[in-house]
Formats: sequence, structure tokens, C-alpha cells
Amino acid sequence: MTGASNEHSWLLTVAASFLAALLASPACAGNISLPPEAIEGMEKIYGGDPDAAISIAHALEQAQPDHTIGYLLEGEARWWKRYCAACEIKYGMFEASKRGRDPQDEAFLALTDKVIHLAESQISRSDSAEMHVSAGIGWALKVRDYGLRGENRNAAHAGVNARAEMLRALQLDPQMADATAALGVYNYYVDTLSPVVKLLRIFMGIPGGNKEEGIKQMEVGMNQGVYLAVDARFILARSLRTYDQKYEQALAIAEPLVARYPQNPIFQILLGNLNAELGRKEKASEYLHEALRLTTPDSACGGCARCTDCNTCVMHLHEIAISYLSALHL
Repeated sequence: MTGASNEHSWLLTVAASFLAALLASPACAGNISLPPEAIEGMEKIYGGDPDAAISIAHALEQAQPDHTIGYLLEGEARWWKRYCAACEIKYGMFEASKRGRDPQDEAFLALTDKVIHLAESQISRSDSAEMHVSAGIGWALKVRDYGLRGENRNAAHAGVNARAEMLRALQLDPQMADATAALGVYNYYVDTLSPVVKLLRIFMGIPGGNKEEGIKQMEVGMNQGVYLAVDARFILARSLRTYDQKYEQALAIAEPLVARYPQNPIFQILLGNLNAELGRKEKASEYLHEALRLTTPDSACGGCARCTDCNTCVMHLHEIAISYLSALHL
């Protein structure tokens, strides 16, 4: 009974990975075109400096208070800080773990509400695939937070809403790669469920999926997406590692993250993790030591090397890198 209960809980929070929302490459897909400031903000996030992205987001919010872009950027930046704080090495894998409620949760959820409200307001005036993607991302950000908090029913409800927005986006624009990527994550994860949980899914009204189709859809997203290219690549690499034990394939998918964003310690630790799973300790050590270097406090400023929230971000990763190197006897 306990096993079924745990799987049921996992099903409801699977959406924490579904639509791992937002922001990636400056290329265009479908009809999405981002301003230079938003592209700069995305680069800051994935380069390991979400605080700088938040400053850019606030400027966009002030300049365009009725548009979703600034709030989407801020939501993604704040999410990566939260993800960072929740990361740990567990069962030999580098991943975020569940936590209780956080004092910052309500402000984060209010931000997601703002994204959804603005997108719906624009849709009411002129229906567009881009705004449905924006609304879907808003719901997806809710899913992530509820997933970390263990609020499974709320996570499931938000995940269904996010999926519906992405399906509508593809109805309006079949070339909308970000919507394709998001649905790919959903299709992959739902198809990994055990038969017992799949039966529960039917009673809960959660649509089914197809793993192979999901992989293809995520590949479209990571190569053509605007909002979700980095996220789709990050999710697919972790998924193939965790659920299929396809470490070599996961490594090939993840390597471009470090190639493009070598200053992000999260990506460095992920590659260290994948190389460790492949038995390549020397290569794992190389990535983990680089993560250690990137997260070493800067004596010139007396604080952390990159992030103003040292206790929950960069220094947390510093501790993870030290612990992982020790566990691997490196």
C-alpha cells in the first residue's frame, strides 16, 4: 500500500517536471519574438546569475506593465534560485528534493498569477499561440512550486491547466516549438508510470502520454524553442538518466549546456553526475572541481562569487560539489 501511495503522490507531482518552463535561446519559433532585454535576461539566468536577470525583469515590468515577458523572466529566474536551493545528491543522482512551505512561496505564486492574468487578458482581446504559451508557463511555474511543497492535488490541477494552454497554442500555430516541448515533457513522464498509477491517472482525469513521442517533442523544443530550449534539454538529459538509465545519451544531450554556459555550476554538477554514472571518474572530477571553483567565495567582496543569496544558492552548490567529490573518493 505504501508503494502505491508513493507512486500516486509522484503522479500528482510529475507536473513539477512537466513544462519546466521558460526561456532559452534567442532564436525564433512559431510567432514568438523577444526583445533584446529579455534575451539578455535569459542568458543571465542560464549563465548562473538569476539575480541579474531579476533586475532586467523589473525594468521590463516597468516599461511594459501589461505584457507577460517581464513577469515570465522574473518567474523563471526566481524558479532557478528555488531549484538550486532544493538540489541534493540522493541515490547517486543530482536532483531537487521536496521541502515544506517556504516564506517566499506566496510571493512566487502571486507572480505566476500575474503572468496568467495578463496572458488571459490579451487572449480575450486577440487570441494568439504566444499568449497561450505564456499562460501555460504561468501554470507550469505553479506546478513546480506545488511539487516542491508536496501539494499534490494543487500540482495536478495546475498541470492539467498548463497542458490545455499548450494544446490550444498548437491549434493556433502548429510550429510553436515551445508548446511542443512542453507537451513532450508531459508525454514522456506520464508514459513512465507503473500500471497501477496509470489506472489511478484515469480516475483522476489526467490524459495519457507516449514516451517515444515525448522524446521527439522535447528534441524539437531544445533545438527550436524560444522560451524552453534550455529547459527541454535539461529535462530530457535528467529524464533519460533517471528513468531509462541511458547515461551516454543523457550526457550527449547535456554537454551543450556546459559548452554554452560554462559558468553555471548546476550544469557542471549534472555533467559530473552523468560521467560518474558512466564510471568515468576522472571526467566527473573535472566537472565537479570546476563547479567547486565557480562557487568558491570571492575574497574581494567577502561574499559568494555570483549570487547575492549565498545560503540558498551558490554556497549550497559548493557544499554539494564537496560532498559528491568525497562520496566518489575523488
